[in-house]
Amino acid sequence: MARAWQHPFLSVFRHFKVDEWKRSAKEGDVATVMDKTLKCTVYRVRGSVSASNYIQLPRTGTQSLGLTGRYLYVLFRPLPPRHFVIHLDVFTEDSQVIRVSFSSLFKEFKSTATWLQFPFICEAGTPRKDAAGVPPTGARWTCLQLDLHDLLLVYLNRRYGHLKSIRLCASLLVRNLYTSDLCFDPAVTAPEARRAKLPVTPMPREMAFPVPKGQSWHDRYVHIRFPSDSSKGVSTLGQKNGSLPEAGLSALCSTGSAALSSTAAFLGHVPRLLPHSAPFNKPTQSCRVPSAPRPLPEISMSCERLEVSSVGGPSGRGQEPSAWAEATDKCVNSTNVHVSAHELAVVPVAPEDVAPHEPPCREQSGQQAALGKNRFQQRSFLPDPILRLKGVIGFGGHSTRWALWTKDGAAVVYPCHAVIVMLHVDTRQQRFFLGHTDKVSALALDGSNSLLASAQARAPSMLRLWDFQTGACLSLFRSPVHVVCSLSFSDSGALLCGTGKDRHGRTVVVAWDTAQVGRGGEAVLLTKVHTDADIQAFKVAFFDETRMASCGRGGVRLWRLRRGGLRSCAVDLGEHHALEFTDLAFGQDLDSCTLYVCGRSGHILEIDHQHMAVRRARRLLPTQTPSGPLPKRQTFSSGPGIAISSLSVSQVTCAVGSEDGYLRLWPLDFSSVLLEAEHEGPISSVCVSPDGLRVLSTTSSGHLGFLDVPSREYSVLMRSHTALVLALATKCRQEHLATVSQDHTVRVWDLVTLQQLYDFTSPKEAPRAVAFHPTQPTFFCGFSGGAVCSFSLEATEVLVEHRCHRGAVTGLATSPDGSFLFSSCSRGSLAQYDCAATQCRVLRVAANVVCQDAHMSPNALVVSGDSRLLAFVGPSKYTVTIMDTASLDELLRVDISALDGTSSRLDSAVAVCFGPAPPGHLLVSTSSNTVVVLDTTSGRMVRELSGVHPTACPSLALSRDGRFLLTAADRAIKVWDYLMQANLGCQVYIGHSEPVQAVAFSPNQQQLLSVGDAIFLWDILAPNERLPPGSVRGSPGAPPACEAGPGMRQLEDTVSGADGLPRWQVPVPSQASPPRLGPCAGLPEGGDDDEGPSEESHGPKGLRQASGSALLVKEADRVVDAACGAAGDSWGLSMPPHPCGQPSAQSPRRARAQPAAHPDSCEPFMSQGKASSLAKSVSSPPASSERLHLKAVVGYSGNGRANVVWRPDTGFFAYTCGRLVVVEDLHSGAQQHWLGHPEEISTLALSHDAQVLASASGHSSTASCGQIRLWEVPGGSCRQLISHRDPTVRALAFSPDDRLLITLGYDGDCTLALWSMSTYELLSSTRLPEPVHGVAFNPWHAGELACVGQGAITLWLLQQRGADVSLQVHRERIPEEVRAGKLTSLCYGAMPLLYCGSDTGQVCVWDTRACRCFLAWEADNSEIGVLLCSGVRLVSGSDSGRLRLWAVEAMLELRRKGSGARSSSVFMERELTLDGAIVSAVFHDSMDMGVAGSVAGTLWYINWAEGTSTHLISGHRSKVNEVAFSPSESHCATCSDDGSVRVWSLASMELVIQFQVLNQSCLCLAWSPPSCGRPEQQQVAAGYSDGTLRVFSISRTAMELKMRPHLAALTAIAFSADGQTILSGDKDGLVAVSRLCTGMTLRVLSDQRGAPISTIQSTSKEDGDFGVEGTDLWLAASGDQRVSIWASDWPQGHCELMDWLSFPAPALMEAPGCPVPSLAAFCPWDGALLVCAGLGVHREVIFYSLRHKQVVEKIPLPFFAVSLSLSPGARLMAIGFAECVLRLVDCTSGAVQDFAGHNDSVRLCRFTPAGRLLFTAAHREILVWEVTGC
Repeated sequence: MARAWQHPFLSVFRHFKVDEWKRSAKEGDVATVMDKTLKCTVYRVRGSVSASNYIQLPRTGTQSLGLTGRYLYVLFRPLPPRHFVIHLDVFTEDSQVIRVSFSSLFKEFKSTATWLQFPFICEAGTPRKDAAGVPPTGARWTCLQLDLHDLLLVYLNRRYGHLKSIRLCASLLVRNLYTSDLCFDPAVTAPEARRAKLPVTPMPREMAFPVPKGQSWHDRYVHIRFPSDSSKGVSTLGQKNGSLPEAGLSALCSTGSAALSSTAAFLGHVPRLLPHSAPFNKPTQSCRVPSAPRPLPEISMSCERLEVSSVGGPSGRGQEPSAWAEATDKCVNSTNVHVSAHELAVVPVAPEDVAPHEPPCREQSGQQAALGKNRFQQRSFLPDPILRLKGVIGFGGHSTRWALWTKDGAAVVYPCHAVIVMLHVDTRQQRFFLGHTDKVSALALDGSNSLLASAQARAPSMLRLWDFQTGACLSLFRSPVHVVCSLSFSDSGALLCGTGKDRHGRTVVVAWDTAQVGRGGEAVLLTKVHTDADIQAFKVAFFDETRMASCGRGGVRLWRLRRGGLRSCAVDLGEHHALEFTDLAFGQDLDSCTLYVCGRSGHILEIDHQHMAVRRARRLLPTQTPSGPLPKRQTFSSGPGIAISSLSVSQVTCAVGSEDGYLRLWPLDFSSVLLEAEHEGPISSVCVSPDGLRVLSTTSSGHLGFLDVPSREYSVLMRSHTALVLALATKCRQEHLATVSQDHTVRVWDLVTLQQLYDFTSPKEAPRAVAFHPTQPTFFCGFSGGAVCSFSLEATEVLVEHRCHRGAVTGLATSPDGSFLFSSCSRGSLAQYDCAATQCRVLRVAANVVCQDAHMSPNALVVSGDSRLLAFVGPSKYTVTIMDTASLDELLRVDISALDGTSSRLDSAVAVCFGPAPPGHLLVSTSSNTVVVLDTTSGRMVRELSGVHPTACPSLALSRDGRFLLTAADRAIKVWDYLMQANLGCQVYIGHSEPVQAVAFSPNQQQLLSVGDAIFLWDILAPNERLPPGSVRGSPGAPPACEAGPGMRQLEDTVSGADGLPRWQVPVPSQASPPRLGPCAGLPEGGDDDEGPSEESHGPKGLRQASGSALLVKEADRVVDAACGAAGDSWGLSMPPHPCGQPSAQSPRRARAQPAAHPDSCEPFMSQGKASSLAKSVSSPPASSERLHLKAVVGYSGNGRANVVWRPDTGFFAYTCGRLVVVEDLHSGAQQHWLGHPEEISTLALSHDAQVLASASGHSSTASCGQIRLWEVPGGSCRQLISHRDPTVRALAFSPDDRLLITLGYDGDCTLALWSMSTYELLSSTRLPEPVHGVAFNPWHAGELACVGQGAITLWLLQQRGADVSLQVHRERIPEEVRAGKLTSLCYGAMPLLYCGSDTGQVCVWDTRACRCFLAWEADNSEIGVLLCSGVRLVSGSDSGRLRLWAVEAMLELRRKGSGARSSSVFMERELTLDGAIVSAVFHDSMDMGVAGSVAGTLWYINWAEGTSTHLISGHRSKVNEVAFSPSESHCATCSDDGSVRVWSLASMELVIQFQVLNQSCLCLAWSPPSCGRPEQQQVAAGYSDGTLRVFSISRTAMELKMRPHLAALTAIAFSADGQTILSGDKDGLVAVSRLCTGMTLRVLSDQRGAPISTIQSTSKEDGDFGVEGTDLWLAASGDQRVSIWASDWPQGHCELMDWLSFPAPALMEAPGCPVPSLAAFCPWDGALLVCAGLGVHREVIFYSLRHKQVVEKIPLPFFAVSLSLSPGARLMAIGFAECVLRLVDCTSGAVQDFAGHNDSVRLCRFTPAGRLLFTAAHREILVWEVTGC
């Protein structure tokens, strides 16, 4: 939400005073002119070059606008005939900068991880294709409304933070920019909205365009909202008239772009009711085509607020928008894109999936033109994401210089093209840093391994700063250097330096301040310096971050950062000044002044960098043999010296890597070589680990490894191809992978270890294709010279070489049975080989068979899975041929260009792929970016998928089970759900920096392989699905859907059920036998029921339900559930009340007939409390003499369901907290507390007259039945107590006339009970056969109610005749189209509508008169637990925490008109996300405001008009551990297991401050005493589960100190009397003494080691009192029943043990697993007394005299105490028990009083310093008691 000063909207130009140009900048031709249309002054930006003429806000790139409004409104007009560009820099919540650009110059949508480019189509029709985006002469003023929140979420799956900067580039007129959190409608004025009662927000007058009288807004202006409801899958902006005539729409669609409608776009997501017509086969070219049959229309969810459109036609049917795309609950299209640039970030629309493109001249049917290409809702493709990057085989890319050790030496970090890999050297596990879109050119890691810096090679170079521990990108910014060549961090990570070249080739050195990056800040550019010196290496000194050194051709320079500038000075090298230096390193000794520099000539210089002089020079020379002048080892460079490329220095050794391929380890005096390792190529870099025991080395041949110095062993970490990988092959029975590359190598890899197994090199001919033999340890390779070779993996040699081709080999394939090998070449020949034997031989060679000018593709030649068919592209590129593999007889030839007769363009085939057999399909990728599926027998086209990629797809693969289709083009990989016959969903993954050459599934089908610049191995996250016997995936016999999806034509007939409904799958016969009913609840033998529906009972006469018998209901379909009875019509059930008011047990015969209980995943209530059992010794005081009065309760039971009630007309507001009903005045905050329930309250219900409140709780140890209490609302007294047979009551509901109360049970014994509110008697009770999750009375009929549950909805009709109550029950199953396993919530709407929510997020609408579901839409992606409806608005609340407001005014029209209804039903007006699953909600009748409760224990006030949610009640999420009070008693602090420390105002108990520590529990707390300083310097000390102690300042609301005095969790903490020392104890029994001012731990006391410290308390005493020195007296109690008392004088360092108490442990624990704590406290009214509890074997409190060293008093207790507190104001003692009882003891008179009301063990009780209040805590609820008589 926007900040207060930005609400309700902000004028950007006025706020930043653009006319003054102080906070903004202009460049080029920018002027102010008077616009005649708007009649005001506007800014004109024009010029031939957009980048040179612009307005920019703010002035510099280091500043930020800081605008947090969700919507950005740009009021502008394009200036013809030139283009315009708008750039927005947006900050995400994770501090990433994303650039969003809109321009009429862009031809297509493009995206990277940091840049989104959207084309802007100015008008619907343009005569020339190349001028599609040029503004026309009559371009109109446009209101461009950008939803920045949804834009980032939809396209990059990121959360919007704020708007950083804006740049408006020529050519355009701009009036102003505005930001707001409100969604304005510019076409509606405020009077019109009020008059028509439109649920929209009209545009403010300041932002509105003037409209002359009698004219339409849409005739003069254009409104574009992006992303709009219809553009979630559309990446193009467009303008056109609001009326949207069909001709204009057709012209727009003919361009092949999916343009965004202006006003018609508001109808992008509406429910669609389609006619019940017969299925259609292929759309014709007529203007109107019947819609696909959909008896239950699907409604896509709109993530936008309500929009109003004037679109409509004379026929009354609204026009659909031109581009239709569906979205899920996260505003995500089902065609998901996963960008591996940010942990496989989800980008819902692919760059190439903007719209499924048709050929330019391909015509569309009338339906397609009217509805657009994405007309039907796409189903979700799960799991999402389906791929996870598992491993990368490769190293380097741009450079092989960069490989770094981590601080602990356990892992190395290196780049692999665009991916940064961290590899653990021992486990070989990889972790990835994903985000770069081009090759990484430099890496740097700081000394603490907190920050990782990386630079991207493509100019302009982008830099990323990563959190090295989590892999998150902290900052992304553009470098002023054109190409960054090297990076270097200071040891602290506060400074980053980089070097490179600018666009003119000059060397540049840049320094950034990165100190604030880890704290949410940005990298700040400190300085940029140009230098004439060549720089090959640049490093920051580890001992001084202001000093640097560089080396290069012709010199060494020393640099220094001073006063924000970089200065350098050359070192006098003397005779070595002309050498070319390659690397440098600082000496690792802190007192060392040595800088080591190496050169290409073999020199190593030792330079004193303080005196800037060469101290020593050495040269590495080749060893000469005695017999001749030739060197012993041949070097890779010329000259007498060995060229040194890199060196690295430890404290005792220096590692040197040279171009002769040797890694040498020298001592620092270079006296002799210690170790030497030879490599396969020139060494690029070396790096010594921090401990000096390992040396990492890289080579220019793609080799990465390390030398272990102690063992003298060399380990290879990674090998890599050094050029593009062209093709791959997998071994079917082994996890082996073979790849061929342009580096002339063929390599075989182990897919488990990712290590190279074999390497074959061909210096003369480049390998082009590869294939494994299915059964033998051989593989085949085809070369550019036409050779086909067979390689043996066992003998590692070439077995045979065939040269039957004259051209380069283009394809290679083996039959799965291992009989044949096939090869093709660029000259068109096809060769067949017999490869059954070890030495394969040529069988046949056919000329001019394969296409000679086909696209290069690894799928040019394929063999079917049954080894019978061979397919390839040929003889021309327009045909595909299928041959018999044995005889090479041509079986089928398909002309690809003739498949679509409507196109004038000739399609050519690119790649082929066989599907699983049966059914025998061949997939063909074509040049028109489509994939067609052909029947291999007839050649008929079965399916077509268009717009697969923006370019032709050269590689595709289909999984063995036919579930997933894999396509690759350019740098993107797409995974398609191939089983979806309609609405084929896909997910897109990027990560390769070069085009993907080939993709394939691993042999076990659990991984996916992609090759290009490197080899990527992806895990497939989809679970394995077992198929029924005899079934085949992908069979066209039973397609799961009946409509044509976007870009795909379904040409086969659908299979419908007997009732005409299209089935999602082939129905499977029920394997369960018909149910055998009991004698009182079944049909007569041989009797069938074929009667139709009736309002009266038509069952057998005398049919009555026996006690406890299963309910017999009507089924809507013929598939019968044995637990529910036989299929039939309504049954009249006469159910008299049971004896004693309770139903009897079920008959044994009926129990045997029931199936096993269904697992119920809907868990609305699970008591978090502890069952209490009050003993006779508990003393409850009379109400008049109670010393404690419950004043306030902090907390809300978030685990209940419907446990909040509110009546706005009377102001009555109540909710539950544990066992209490809390009635609160929302104005004053005063509370009333209704006590009486023995267990936690599960639900509430308020009568319609607001006079009676019903509350229900579970059973207790003394009663097996649940309890229902009826409360008088005016007086707060309990009117009646009702016992229910169910252990827990799930739901309560009053009838509309308040005469009846319905209760619904839970916990397995699900019973529906009906009670009379006049006599409180049980009228009827029915045990339901399966779980029911909700019940509600029909507000329009007192005798009707509905239940929802597992797979069905049940409608009841109540008829009462005297004492008998008869029920007519009708049970309707959920339609298969709803795709929901169970219904979880319900509410009635306008008569006769019933809304039901499901566990899958669907909301379905039922006609209760016709007993049918006629509409459904996806309202969320998780279970909907709350539904409320009033009038034409519906509120839904889900487990995801989303609360959504829907407009449902068209439901009655849809119900009446059926298929003829208009498609304008459901809009989502508002959405709010709370802090947890929504469990309860209540709203005003207008639905404008309400209260919602979440599972996190928070109650929220919801204001839909303002779109705000405000905390009403907010307690801790987890168990409360401690409470502490300020000395003035103005505030208190609490801590909890949820890691929070909360500070509350004692007067109002409102939350003031919250300190949160993630992933830790706060276990103890202490407030600083008044003696520690001024009142404004109050501090709170908190101890956490990780052993840390944090001190928070209350005045500054900040953490002042963090220290870790313990290794174990802190369990107790206390301040000393002077407040300058902190005493802390941990669970290991150690007590630490820490000084607050220094943060140092003075001493650690281990006297009580072995048991957790439960209590530490400190008080003051007189020096010398009790015979010991010191002014502090403190105690520590531990869990082993020991208490130590100490006297100390901390300023003097004195601490003396004064006394020691030890007791035997209790023999019997009251609560197993919950030990009794040891409690001790100094007596506030007698400083010489020590009060203890929980010590010894007896349940008692003892008073121990410190002077007499003996027990002076004992007070017996009914239970063991678990908490203790003594009042300093009166002689009162509060004791908490695990039995949920609080006892107050008057120590003067000995009187005791016990108080109930806690829902759990009273683990905490604390008196305030003055003793006026008592705080108690049970689990997460806090009770505040007022002490009377003080």
